[in-house]
Amino acid sequence: MAARVHQINVNPEGGVPKHRVASTRLLREGVEGDKHRDLRFHGGPARAVCLYSLERLNALAEEGHPARPGSIGENLTIEGLEWGAVRPGMRFEVGEALIEITSETIPCKNIGGSFAGGDFTRVSAKKHPGWSRLYASVLREGLVREGDPVHEVHEA
Repeated sequence: MAARVHQINVNPEGGVPKHRVASTRLLREGVEGDKHRDLRFHGGPARAVCLYSLERLNALAEEGHPARPGSIGENLTIEGLEWGAVRPGMRFEVGEALIEITSETIPCKNIGGSFAGGDFTRVSAKKHPGWSRLYASVLREGLVREGDPVHEVHEA
């Protein structure tokens, strides 16, 4: 299956959960329509977009966690990528935008409601490699719509 944007999530008030929208623009400083409560840890050029895997969310649900798209703070829920193989430095075209993965996220208690027993460390890269959300910078701003393809870009 080709990778695609399963769902786009924003919260104009900040925080989680993030709510589904049909489209938005990925901007160098963040996702249009999304706000962050604490800019020390979220947003800005190196953390403009937060991504997570639909397949990982489904696996979390099978484990008994109430996580669902947008509930753990990701802006883009992506379907069809081999999530454990995505690493910082990889670039992807998403709709009209071009993004570069910059880092794994550090989970915090704000997403605890999406995990059985509040154990948000279930998506910690240190405890569970390949299960973290990922941050990306925006190299080319652009419109992204639900269902848009996600293509890895290899530098020439």
